[in-house]
Parts: sequence; structure tokens; C-alpha cells
Amino acid sequence: MSLGTVITAIVTPFDDDLRVDEAAFVSLFHHLIDHGSDGVVVCGTTGEAPTLTDAEHLRLVELACSQRPAGTTVIASTGSNDTAHACEMTERATELGADAVLSVTPYYNRPNRRGLVRHFSEIARATDKPVVLYNVPSRIGLELPGDLLAELAQVEHIDYVKQADNAALAQIDGLGLYAGNDDGLAQALDLGGLGGILVASHLVGPEMRRMVDEPERRAEIDASLKPLYAALSVTTNPIPVKAALNLIGQRVGGVRLPLVEADESELAVIRKGLRDVGLL
Repeated sequence: MSLGTVITAIVTPFDDDLRVDEAAFVSLFHHLIDHGSDGVVVCGTTGEAPTLTDAEHLRLVELACSQRPAGTTVIASTGSNDTAHACEMTERATELGADAVLSVTPYYNRPNRRGLVRHFSEIARATDKPVVLYNVPSRIGLELPGDLLAELAQVEHIDYVKQADNAALAQIDGLGLYAGNDDGLAQALDLGGLGGILVASHLVGPEMRRMVDEPERRAEIDASLKPLYAALSVTTNPIPVKAALNLIGQRVGGVRLPLVEADESELAVIRKGLRDVGLL
């Protein structure tokens, strides 16, 4: 089963009182699909999952599944450092119609290798949909090395990896490869990977789609987008992408604590990045 090539880790829009803005979410979802995305990851890091209640989280999965156009993929992020909670969220997202689930490496409690295998195996048993492993050592402090990924690939339903360590981008037998960083998309595609689970595609989806469709121009397009990639890294994701969307008129509101909105110096960098790619 193909989950698509350009997949956007969609932000969660909030209203002025920082309540989930469902209408803005639906509007943004359709905007992304109309501008190069094959699907979305709902309630991931970029969607501020750590500060969503389970009810909010599952409602957004339900909304995405009910609103998706034909051929669009909805991947529900259901990971947790509590295996039982991750399994429960995986079961619920599967019941709501998600096409796949994204499961992050357990954070903070730092399980050993046997614990990691047990954790992901339990999650895989909680669904009949594909599981996308999410390796993001910069946030977790724990790496899923290639040999462990190869072992996990033998578990039924564990079919893909979102690799957010550019230095570790590599094909693993049995796992479809997705870049987890915008600046890793070109590298992943050059390696024969499936595509990326991306943030900049909120803003430059058509250009990132061209990186897939026009491989002969991939390096050139990637180079032209690097100023935006850098601007979206000026502070913690999703602060910059939400600020950028608001600046171009796609209202998504602010961020929930402990994240805080971009300050003036950060906004200046974000504005420059948007100007550099012709969006301001």
C-alpha cells in the first residue's frame, strides 16, 4: 500500500482562545491537498499533540478521515512513551478510519532494545493498518539504529519509517523510507525512498511535488528552498510554520504553552525566508 509521496505533518489551528479551530483545520487540509500533498499526518509534533487532549486528538483524526478526498491518505500520529496508551490511541484511530499510524520512539523513559521491540510489536498488534516508525533522536534522545529498524521490519504491519536523522537516511529491507526533515527529502528520493513527511509543504507544496516529478531538477529546486527550510528552523517547530502561515493569510492561530509565539527577531527571519521563495 502506498501512503503517498508528499505528506504534510499538518498543524493544528487554534482560535483566539487556543481552542481547536475545526473549520480552519478542514480549510487547511483541503488547501494542502490542492497544493501538492498526497496526504497528511494528523496530530504529530507539528500538530502539537503533546498539548492536545485525547478527545481533541481523536476528533481531528475523525475530521480528517471524514473530509479526505478520494485518494488522500490520513496518517494518525498515535505514539506515546506509555505503550498501553499508544495501543489505545492506535486502536481508536484505526476505528475512525486512519489509513496508517505514525508511532514515535518512546521518549523520556528510554527503554532498552528489548523494550523497544516489545513496545512497537504491541502497537502493531493493535491495528490492521500500516505502522510508520518515527525515528527522531533530536527530540527523543534515543536512536533507532539500522539493525533495529531491520528487526522491527519483520513485525507484521510495521511497514515504513519516518527517518528524521539525515545522517541515517538509508534503505532498510522491508521498510518504506520517508524523510522526516524537509532538507532530507531530496536525499531520500535520490536513495529510492518513497518521499517525505514534511513541514515546508504547508507553504511550498507544489515545489516539493516538483522534486518528486522532475528528478532532473531536484537538486536545483531543493537548493532554492533552503532559505525557507532554514527560516522554519529559527525556533522550535511548529512555532515558525504557524507564524509563516499566518503571515501569508492562512490563519492557524497561535501555539499552546509551553510553546510561545515567535518574537520579532524570529518573525524577521521567517519573513525573509518567505520573501526568498516569493511568498511575501
